[in-house]
Amino acid sequence: MRVFSVLFCILAWPVAAQDAPRLLFPVDCRLGETCFLQQFVDHDPGPGARDFACGPQSYDGHTGTDIRTTDMAGMAAGMVVVAAADGVVRALRDGVPDGGTASMGDGQGCGNGVALTHADGWETQYCHLMQGSITVREGQQIAAGAELGLIGYSGRTEFPHLEFILRHEGRVIDPFAPTATGSCGSGEAALWRDALPHVAGGILSAGFAPAVPEFDAIKTSAADHGELTTADPALVLWAYIHSARSGDILRLRITTATGDAIHAQDVTLERTQAQLFRATGRRSPAAGWPPGLYIGEVTLLRDGTTEIDRHTTRVVITP
Repeated sequence: MRVFSVLFCILAWPVAAQDAPRLLFPVDCRLGETCFLQQFVDHDPGPGARDFACGPQSYDGHTGTDIRTTDMAGMAAGMVVVAAADGVVRALRDGVPDGGTASMGDGQGCGNGVALTHADGWETQYCHLMQGSITVREGQQIAAGAELGLIGYSGRTEFPHLEFILRHEGRVIDPFAPTATGSCGSGEAALWRDALPHVAGGILSAGFAPAVPEFDAIKTSAADHGELTTADPALVLWAYIHSARSGDILRLRITTATGDAIHAQDVTLERTQAQLFRATGRRSPAAGWPPGLYIGEVTLLRDGTTEIDRHTTRVVITP
């Protein structure tokens, strides 16, 4: 098995639109529901970072488009990675554990992955695939849309996702802004076959718990309690967020099924972060919360009024 390396050229050069492939979205998922665009190619030529729309959804030197699952349970359910264009398998790697950065070996930053060559000097690379999921072999001719493997948690990563990298003659190209050279905000046409929204942040998941959960429990899907009892000490609503910005407002509301207010809090986020969670709630009264259905509503607001995302969750309290 031949190991391939990741090239770290981050500045794109101008490319002829007529020669560029029209790319399928490389994950079989429902964008904004089961998968999320979290980070993009870095367009800042200096030590900072900015995405193609001049936003903060990147980090210094980032060379790909990150498409993440909701959490570890979303990964475990099996999210298929597909070829973005017709091509030939140039190289692949499998066998890297799904343990993220902590368990990768030297030179395994991409984790398990596949590299495809395409016509006219184009190449696509698919990183952080699930160990043992790769379904292709070196030298194989691949059609656009063919399954390559599953999203995993291998290599240098802190969350399960696919890092999709596009190159032309060895230089990284941002499929959202293919001719940008150390710039952003050009508004040019992307290379995706179907138009993709630029969702600048969102709510990955939300749920109820009897106390403020640990972040690891949220990331592994263990924090959500669909049922609580009147003996539980508190009613806590939590929300898991991606790509939040400094100054965003996270609005959390708990009501009964009939709309009676139980608790409400607006949380102003102080930092721009790739992923985070917040939680709020109330201690249970002496007799416990009355049995029944309770509803949590989470809203992410930007610039005070612009709604970025909204999520509703429910819990049943039993005697």
